[in-house]
Amino acid sequence: MHVVEPDRFPVSPTAVYKPNPHSLTEALAFESALGIKNVVFVQPSIYGTDNSCLIDALQKTGPSRGRGVVVVDPTTVQPETVELWHSLGVRGLRVNLKSVGKVMNRTELEKTLVEHAEIARAHNWIIEIYLPLKMLSMVESILPHLGVRICIDHFGSPELSSWGQDTSSFNPYALEGFSSLISLLRGGKTYVKVSAPYRLSQDHDMRDLQSMAREFLSAAPDRVVYGTDWPHTRFSGVDINPFTECCLNLCAATPGLADRLFRKNTEEMLGVTSD
Repeated sequence: MHVVEPDRFPVSPTAVYKPNPHSLTEALAFESALGIKNVVFVQPSIYGTDNSCLIDALQKTGPSRGRGVVVVDPTTVQPETVELWHSLGVRGLRVNLKSVGKVMNRTELEKTLVEHAEIARAHNWIIEIYLPLKMLSMVESILPHLGVRICIDHFGSPELSSWGQDTSSFNPYALEGFSSLISLLRGGKTYVKVSAPYRLSQDHDMRDLQSMAREFLSAAPDRVVYGTDWPHTRFSGVDINPFTECCLNLCAATPGLADRLFRKNTEEMLGVTSD
């Protein structure tokens, strides 16, 4: 989830959209309404590499309740800053190409991921990657050289518009990059986040995303994580409850799977000790 407080923490001059305010108080109230106690703050694109708003939220929730995933310029971030963030609960770096429409070739992507891995490796942080699904074949070839774990954002960000609302015959393996994502999950160092269905599917019943989620849970039930994506930036009137119930239903037949999807997998990914 994200916290956005532009009055206190001005957004980047290069932000690709103008956000509405979404305070920490509102965030915690929303999560509590879903029965969620612990939260993961993820740096949104509008703040660039200025993580002040996220760090402020972490300081207020404390590392016992909150974790953070920041965005950095790996060539300029200082080691002492990384150490401070770690003490506050930061456990990951985000590489976000999708939100800003940035395109990289394999050489550029490998350079970026290697630079981030140098920082993440020392603290056992993850690298959270938000890019189009079709780019995951490149990630699959790069990951063995990184020595870190990664998390793929938003179902891998598939392009589903061509299916429209009729996804009754949907086959996820027909999507470019999906096989690479499954291979990454089976490899043991990759997590995938099921989140933000409204950014992806035109099917009210989310049959396409359910098909993808079933494959994720089959390939790596201990490395699929749920996210609310609150406050659903660039969208309005989102009701996350149907998606949440859908995720619960996908887990219903397997004892303990819902607890993994909604809690344990994220705790293991981000270094949280369970009660």
